[in-house]
Amino acid sequence: MLYSLSGDSRQELQRIIEISGQNIYACYQCVMCTATCTPAEDMDIPPNLIVRMLQLGVVDKPLNSRAIWICTSCYSCQAECPKGIDIASLTEALRLMHIRRNIDHVSLSEVPGDLPVIALVSISRKYTA
Repeated sequence: MLYSLSGDSRQELQRIIEISGQNIYACYQCVMCTATCTPAEDMDIPPNLIVRMLQLGVVDKPLNSRAIWICTSCYSCQAECPKGIDIASLTEALRLMHIRRNIDHVSLSEVPGDLPVIALVSISRKYTA
């Protein structure tokens, strides 16, 4: 590992791997996941680099990226991955870890009150900044 992980980062990385159930260390960066990802051009970090950052122990950049919220979980990355790595599960694990940090991107007091309930739930979960 190139980076020295602090105790918190190591625990977060282990938790991400545990939640997703994916072996990120099997990835050898063939970039097929990014090549088949439809929203990749709108992501600040492409799918293959999310995996690579996690392999290197860089947890904060993927956790705070817009890419994890742009992923549509279409599983085209997994279908094309020669190692069968499910990046959609990784992005979902990153979303959950981000939510568990309890960082608000939208203040509910700024949201119009006439929205449907499902919109309020979505706003409270999604990165909208």
